[in-house]
Amino acid sequence: MISNNYLFYFLKNATKLCRESHTKAQSIQNNIVSPRLVDTFGRGHNYLRISLTERCNLRCQYCMPAEGVTLSPKSHLLTGDEIVNLSSLFVKLGVSKIRFTGGEPLIRKDLIEIMKSISALKGLETIALTTNGLVLHHKIQELKESGLNALNISLDTLVPEKFQFITRLNGYKNVMKSIDLALEMGFVPLKLNCVVMNGFNEDELSDFVKLTENKNLDVRFIEYSPFGGNKWNDKKMVSYAEMLKLIQVEYPELERLTDKPNDTSKAYKVPGFKGQFGFITSMTENFCSSCNRLRITADGNLKVCLFGKEEISLRDAMRQNVSEDVLLDMISTAVFAKKKRHAGMFNIAKMGNRPMILIGGDKQDKEMYLIAPYKLNLYPVLNQITLRTSFSTKNPPTTNKEQNLAHTNQKGEFKMVDISLKSETTRTAEAEARVCLGPFAFQLVQQNKIKKGDVLTVANLAGVMAAKRTSDLIPLCHNIKINHVSLQLTLDCGENEVIIKSCVKSVDKTGAEMEALTAVSIAALTVYDMCKAVSKDITIRYVKLLLKTGGKSDFISSNK
Repeated sequence: MISNNYLFYFLKNATKLCRESHTKAQSIQNNIVSPRLVDTFGRGHNYLRISLTERCNLRCQYCMPAEGVTLSPKSHLLTGDEIVNLSSLFVKLGVSKIRFTGGEPLIRKDLIEIMKSISALKGLETIALTTNGLVLHHKIQELKESGLNALNISLDTLVPEKFQFITRLNGYKNVMKSIDLALEMGFVPLKLNCVVMNGFNEDELSDFVKLTENKNLDVRFIEYSPFGGNKWNDKKMVSYAEMLKLIQVEYPELERLTDKPNDTSKAYKVPGFKGQFGFITSMTENFCSSCNRLRITADGNLKVCLFGKEEISLRDAMRQNVSEDVLLDMISTAVFAKKKRHAGMFNIAKMGNRPMILIGGDKQDKEMYLIAPYKLNLYPVLNQITLRTSFSTKNPPTTNKEQNLAHTNQKGEFKMVDISLKSETTRTAEAEARVCLGPFAFQLVQQNKIKKGDVLTVANLAGVMAAKRTSDLIPLCHNIKINHVSLQLTLDCGENEVIIKSCVKSVDKTGAEMEALTAVSIAALTVYDMCKAVSKDITIRYVKLLLKTGGKSDFISSNK
């Protein structure tokens, strides 16, 4: 008889599972994207931002140190063909909007050719560009003819002297000329990106709003965000709430507009004004739950979160001529590992996160974490690829001599490892066991004449069941969410052996190697139990881990 408590627990969790499944299915449907671009929180990603260059023709003080920056060699950056190929792949997966950024993307000499090529991709609806506007007025006609249909211009001040001070260049008139020309050519609403900083331009908020009176502009005030090299501190940041109050002093009557599902900006309008304005509140009121954006850096790394440290090099994979399936696996792994939200502004400030370009200092001093690929077929290729991983000299990787046993404390007492702060990733483990039966028992198994039944079928089922009960059998194992378990039992006639291999996949905070090992162990014991009546000369030769991926440290057996 089922207790009421158990029935309530079952119904509660079944309802939750159905709701989550519906949400994910609805997300895929709404965004019309491949499941490969849907993360574990049901967010479909149909918007790709590609940084074309690390270079910029401005020298903004909050972005670039006075001594300049160390740029990547040209050979490290994506070529035009690589950008087009990646764009084509993502569009096939359901990406409908691609934005080119920088550095300053107009510095890229092959920009027009790239834009013409991707404008022909079926399913791509929007080709966008974010620029500082310095030379835009020279190229805007050609850009529009090449397929550009959305434009953002970055402008942090309306005071020419401030512009020259902050950018170290006298270019304010050129930017304003580009803005007016873009409006004339039909880029409406034209978006102006303004990073607001305390003590620099917070006194100009109302002036920017005034611009929307007669011009169809969408001014977006951006909360100042921390990145490696930009000397961020919370005293420089002006929050969304503070900005709104400052604007309401001049314009007390504001209309709150309805935001679209994936909008990053909280939109407002002064009644009667032609344009509008809004606030990008990445720090104080994040919009992570509706994030539909992926990013590729100028050097070809995929970032699933602007503020995340996790990256995976698509450039290196392409240059090793990997198949499209391998690239798709890498992209899927990265998207699947995306976290629910970013770490918060104070934690981000301590993380040493890099922006879409490498700003300031030696790149080798920047920390970067690589998302591990999860499928076996990646490894013959990726073993040969030089992946972008480096360690901070302040925190060098731990040597084997320095490693402690995770399940014991300093007193030698056992403990369960705390995984609460880890993030969920796609994890795969494979294991193998071999059971030597001897010639007589082996022949009976081969002919399916063991009296207890079909040995291979029963052992297969036992292994699957055991994998799902691993945490009940091994005292300090965590109970993980298993997505897939499979076993393969084959016969080796030359050695009179049953070869048992398992594969376990999970999306969780810790690995699945114990589940894979438990599966082959119990399957091997099942073979032993079913055959022991006809032979006492049965040996379980070994149980070994073949592969473990998706965690902090991956492993592939040299004898695999």
